Amino acid sequence: MGYHAEYNAWKSDPESYWLKAAKAIDWDVAPTRALFDRGDNMYEWFSEARVNTCYNAVDRHVENGRGDQVAIIHDSPITNSQSKITYAELQTRVASLAGALKAKGITKGDRVIIYMPMVAEALEAMLACARLGAVHSVVFGGFAANELAVRIDDCTPKAIIAASCGLEPNRTIEYKPLIDGAIELADHKPEFTVILQRVQHKCDLGSNDVDWHDFQNGVTPADCVMVEGSHPAYILYTSGTTGAPKGVVRPTAGHLVALNWTMKNIYNVDPGDVFWAASDVGWVVGHSYICYAPLIHGNTTVVFEGKPVGTPDAGTFWRVISEHNVRSFFTAPTAIRAVKREDPKGEFTKKYDLSCLRALYLAGERADPDTIEWAQDILQKPVYDHWWQTETGYTIAGNPAGLEALPVKIGSPTVPMPGYDVQILGDDGHPVEPNTLGAIVIKLPLPPGTLPTLWNAPERFKKSYLTAFPGFYETGDAGMIDDDGYLYIMARTDDVINVAGHRLSTGGMEEVLAAHPDVAECAVIGVADQLKGQLPVGFVCLTNGVNRPHSEITAECVKLVRERIGPVAAFKLALVVDRLPKTRSGKILRATMVKIAGSEAFKMPATIDDPAILDEIKTSLQTIGYAKEAT
Repeated sequence: MGYHAEYNAWKSDPESYWLKAAKAIDWDVAPTRALFDRGDNMYEWFSEARVNTCYNAVDRHVENGRGDQVAIIHDSPITNSQSKITYAELQTRVASLAGALKAKGITKGDRVIIYMPMVAEALEAMLACARLGAVHSVVFGGFAANELAVRIDDCTPKAIIAASCGLEPNRTIEYKPLIDGAIELADHKPEFTVILQRVQHKCDLGSNDVDWHDFQNGVTPADCVMVEGSHPAYILYTSGTTGAPKGVVRPTAGHLVALNWTMKNIYNVDPGDVFWAASDVGWVVGHSYICYAPLIHGNTTVVFEGKPVGTPDAGTFWRVISEHNVRSFFTAPTAIRAVKREDPKGEFTKKYDLSCLRALYLAGERADPDTIEWAQDILQKPVYDHWWQTETGYTIAGNPAGLEALPVKIGSPTVPMPGYDVQILGDDGHPVEPNTLGAIVIKLPLPPGTLPTLWNAPERFKKSYLTAFPGFYETGDAGMIDDDGYLYIMARTDDVINVAGHRLSTGGMEEVLAAHPDVAECAVIGVADQLKGQLPVGFVCLTNGVNRPHSEITAECVKLVRERIGPVAAFKLALVVDRLPKTRSGKILRATMVKIAGSEAFKMPATIDDPAILDEIKTSLQTIGYAKEAT
């Protein structure tokens, strides 16, 4: 069945469509009904069914004779090591960890924060929680202590599972001080912390800490705990425009059904094929396409610890694909831009046999035409952009290569997937003509696996997503649909910027800058960057009477954001300005600031990592009279 027939089959009878897709999942109590309308635009999927995520991702494959198949390949050019775990081995390891957690009192519904680097044990921790019906919340290891503390207070975990350190190409990041600092800052205190000691840096354990291996000794392996279809599988925090991060809730049954559907229909892999998503478990791509979807579908997944370039060279991606026989490869445009920057002629692709690769998939930020065309040229493979969000958990619009490989239109993530009735609305809330810019919305109900609410914040969920356009989910993006039904994503409609595929709140950065004693007011905007997509730039107005060198203050501002939010913010440039452009009512005109930053006089280079380039930016800003000093 081709794309249009499949999409029409869903649209004509959504209930039957999703019940049919649900047959690919192994149930304790199979669903007899798919959609439950709870009123007030609140919906649930497969609520009356009973199921376990870990059973579907691990145990059933062992029982069906796939125990000897490799489930996880860990490849770390940073440590120059590789390892493989079969499904049978994974079952043993996950059941043991779950048994140890159970012995420490973790039961169904308890929350567990996971704060780990890109190691296979991160997936084992996620699966062990799922095995018990515990609700995990994975926090990216690059977040600072106060960001971790905010999440601890919001989801109130009974335990934290962490590693002693994370590794970057040129440094070791000690996790234990960050965890201790977060627990000290948080009002809620977890009962215990499990620490995986890495040989690169072993930490001292405190009185509430247990060693990953030691606390598993002598425990009884845990069986899978069956949960209701609407039971939360996990909480994943995403940046909001203001205030605390939003805890996206992922419902168990819909998550299983939807992710399993995507592996063949979108990514065109069969059980047994190797699938690689080069992301981090702390982001939604890592949840959906490093851990859960490949394992649910019976694929082999790659857990990669490294960078696209410099570990050891710009051919790292191609080496991994060739060595591990990767069929479909998924990464962010930022990563491909980094490779392109280091190897513009694609010389490294000639060193490896890439005949195994069927397609490259890009998501997480806008895939610019130059990057797609370059990748198509050097790989001689299809390059598919696709668009989705943390909130949805999987593709809203993409190219369904497993159903039908549609013609690629560069600049478009292609077409909506079954389950998503995507429309473009004007400011009046009515549909606009084709090729007309408007707000991108999705008609309710959203499909299985998407967020039904926010953790402990149902009213915030409604206000954030359902209020602006009644009857629709507001994506927060603006774009258009052409005459062929292809969707184009043009811009964000809020102040969340996209740095290397990571959605970050400029409002959160402004809160940090405003805390500086010499800053009277400030604004943070995202400026275009050829490597990372967007980078934050801070503009600060100083308090009257401050006569210190501006360079000292702006350096302190950069340091402050790095400490409070973490290196993931990529905040490297702060500028002192006389005033901020405002409306008569006092609202800062950020759109105007973005236009100034994008003007010809403000020549933002390819990247702002180079000190010499920073000097060029300072000169450009001073030339147009926009800043006195910059750092």
